[in-house]
Amino acid sequence: MTRTPLTTSLDRYEVWFLTGSQHLYGPETLAQVADQSQAIARQLGVSRDLPVRVVWKPVLTGSDEIRRAMLEANSDDSVIGVIAWMHTFSPAKMWIAGLDSLQKPLLHLHTQANVGLPWAEIDFDFMNLNQAAHGDREFGYIQSRLGTSRTTVVGHVSDPEVSGRVGTWARAAAGFAASRSLRLARFGDNMRFVAVTEGDKTEAEHVFGVQVNTWGVNELADAVSRASDVEIDALVAEYEDLYDVVPELRRGGERHQSLRDGAAIELGLRSFLEEGGFGAFTTNFEDLGALRQLPGLAVQRLMAEGYGFGAEGDWKTAMLVRVANVMGAGLPGGASLMEDYTYDLTPGRERILGAHMLEVSPSLTTSKPRLEIHPLGIGGKDDPVRLVFDADAGPAVVVALADLRDRFRLTANVVHVVPPAEPLAKLPVGRAVWIPEPDLRTSAWAWLQAGAAHHTVMTTAVGIEAWEDFARMADTELVIIDAKTRQREFEQRLRWSAAYWRLQRGI
Repeated sequence: MTRTPLTTSLDRYEVWFLTGSQHLYGPETLAQVADQSQAIARQLGVSRDLPVRVVWKPVLTGSDEIRRAMLEANSDDSVIGVIAWMHTFSPAKMWIAGLDSLQKPLLHLHTQANVGLPWAEIDFDFMNLNQAAHGDREFGYIQSRLGTSRTTVVGHVSDPEVSGRVGTWARAAAGFAASRSLRLARFGDNMRFVAVTEGDKTEAEHVFGVQVNTWGVNELADAVSRASDVEIDALVAEYEDLYDVVPELRRGGERHQSLRDGAAIELGLRSFLEEGGFGAFTTNFEDLGALRQLPGLAVQRLMAEGYGFGAEGDWKTAMLVRVANVMGAGLPGGASLMEDYTYDLTPGRERILGAHMLEVSPSLTTSKPRLEIHPLGIGGKDDPVRLVFDADAGPAVVVALADLRDRFRLTANVVHVVPPAEPLAKLPVGRAVWIPEPDLRTSAWAWLQAGAAHHTVMTTAVGIEAWEDFARMADTELVIIDAKTRQREFEQRLRWSAAYWRLQRGI
């Protein structure tokens, strides 16, 4: 079977730049519209904020060509979204069939060709040509009339705030495209008796596009057993080059075989995922079959390469980790499975200590991780190898996905990762310490009220706006906990949100 390495690069993606006008103004004006819209598209395309190609398309002036442009965008897998700008006045009824046909994310760019106005030279020819303030309002109306989901950005593309916002939308669109084509392998079922890691996999494929299926863990064990000594030797040498490997795990060390076992698991897991075309996976410490140890090091490294992962069969978090990895491709920081483990409730310095048994991605740190081995205490297997480190300080978002029977709910908390108050000498895992917005008491209360999961993705590469765009694209409820969150208003917002989503879904 052909093996296809996972890619997290956004180089293969593009967004189409569509410009609306009409024939009322004559061919000379339409030629100017085309020139100016190409200039705007070029300006966006060369911006460092845009992680994908911006492809300009000829000016659209009629219903049929608009509809065909949308259908072409739908059928091209490299197109992850369209940007629409009404340069002049494009009567909105021309856009109904096209907007109804569009199945890709839409960004409405409310801009104009010029930044300032040449006040002394303005005549009505200038007004007819430069009337996006008029045309985009017509376009905004028809989008609202049709209930079209979109992101709206206002301002000139030379403004870094505008290009940055468009870039964030493009990253969210790439994450959404990744979820639409994602194949996710579960090795065994989820942890026994746990509620929140359960969920409707059929509905998840309908909403997010992700295909979630299960393979017996011994199929993975068979792939692990096929790892050759030559391959294991090479991977162990890579570990010793990249990490601070403790002496007992190095060649000649008394526990070197455990490191070789960990390398075999990585080789087998990687080959299984590549052969199946999987971009995400789960494991379960209660179902390890013939594996010698719970995958720790292998999972950490694969997440750092862009794979999604969820522990204890948590496929919803595995999907989120993959989405976050794609959205953050090429940016500083990373994405990882995370879990709120315990609190520091000291008045005035409240914070959360997060980790997992083994599986926190080293993409959260720029330091050199330490490769260690320690007993796990659960799973009934050999002591697993793992990377130990502290996550870098800085802004982050933690996001969870829960199945609420009639819908999925994303819950996101804006947080600030900080250094541990003291060294965590006896906690041999990858870990992060953070202060949640607006404060721990309000954040934890809101998280519980929202019914949000204990497993999350922590992303230090993209912020809350990317998740807002992603939720909009997936037509999925998003609950945000940030500096503005207040308990009374939050509780009311949950009630309103529940009512909206139930009404929006219909009977």
